[in-house]
Parts: sequence; C-alpha cells; structure tokens
Amino acid sequence: MEVLIVEDDNEIADLLKDFLEQFGMNLTHFTHPSSALNSLRMDSYDLAILDLMLPEMDGMDLCKRIKADYPDLPIIISSARGELEDKVAGLEVGADDYLPKPYHPRELVARIQSVLRRYNHISAQNNDRFAIDENKMIVTLDEKELDLTTAEYELLVLFIKRAGHVLNREFIANNVSTMRWDSSDKSIDVLISRIRKKIGDNPRKPEFIKSIKGVGYKFIQ
Repeated sequence: MEVLIVEDDNEIADLLKDFLEQFGMNLTHFTHPSSALNSLRMDSYDLAILDLMLPEMDGMDLCKRIKADYPDLPIIISSARGELEDKVAGLEVGADDYLPKPYHPRELVARIQSVLRRYNHISAQNNDRFAIDENKMIVTLDEKELDLTTAEYELLVLFIKRAGHVLNREFIANNVSTMRWDSSDKSIDVLISRIRKKIGDNPRKPEFIKSIKGVGYKFIQ
C-alpha cells in the first residue's frame, strides 16, 4: 500500500516510515506541499497524511486542493493543532480523520486501516460486475468474457485494481508493459477509446471510465 505524507518534521516522518513498513505500508515523504502535489500528478497513492503547519501553504488549504483534484483519495490530518475547532475545520475541508499529536504510531495504523475499510467497503459494493482471471488473462463483465488485446487487458486491469484513483497518462504508460514509457497522449486515448467500446461505456456519459480534465482518467464502478 502506497501512503503519501506531507510533514515538515523529518524525525517524525522517518519514525512513521519505519513503523508503517511493518504493516505493509510504503511511506513517501514530502516536506513541501508543492512537491506532494507534483507527485500526485505522476504517482498513485492509497492514502495521504497531512500535517497542518507546513511551508508554502497551510495543511487545510492543501487538504482542500487535494480533495478537489482527487476526491477519492482518503486523507488523515495529523497535527499538533488539536483544538476542537481545528478538528472540525479539518473534517469540513475533506479530511476523513483527524489525529492530534502526539500519538503512538500504532494508533495511526489503526486509523489508516479504519479509513481504508470504509473506502474498500464502498469499492466492494460497486466492484461486482468485473472479474479478473490473471492466469488466463481474462476480464469478464457481468460474467461475459471481454475480447481484449494484451494492451487493452493490461490497462483495464490497471483501472479495475486502482478503481477510484485518478491515473494520469504518465502513470498509465509506466504501468502497462506493452506501452512505451514515452507513449503519446493520443495513443493512450485511442487505447482507452477501444476499451470503452468493448465495455459499452459512453464517453459523453461514462459509467466506468471518467475523463478528469487536465489530469487523466478515473475508473468508477
């Protein structure tokens, strides 16, 4: 599991990185919000942890910006600002949980797991139409096998596994083995257009693959 943390205290970040690894969580640390926002455009994360006292911008503003562009990315605010008004403000700008410092790292793990259970429950409810057989390289929709090329299969599986995440074209090119890392935007768009036809997805009113203007695509089930 990939976790992004924006924290200006390197010691705290290093401590959390070592602790979370024991629970299968890979922590990517940034001290500056601008670096985190750039990373979100190129990489895919399962959850974000935000401090509030940050250089460049307040963590509340960062949370608001992330939720505007990546509404399905779970966010936990972790801050020394533990007053009730701070907690309420954090939840109002889109945070899924608020954990005041200081805390034991094990509590953060429990909060992460709790937040992800809520998201995964929603995903599981909506994820019963597609099935993947990776041994046979087959994807079925409503129990009917789809006639997919290798590239279409790899991209559709990537979408299904990252349902709810916004994937930009660079991420897609880097994670579909049949595509070159420098594949043009047009070639990716053509591939997605072919997949849409095969799953009966109307691009003007998409049921599954939604275009996120200026960012990439998001698979919704």
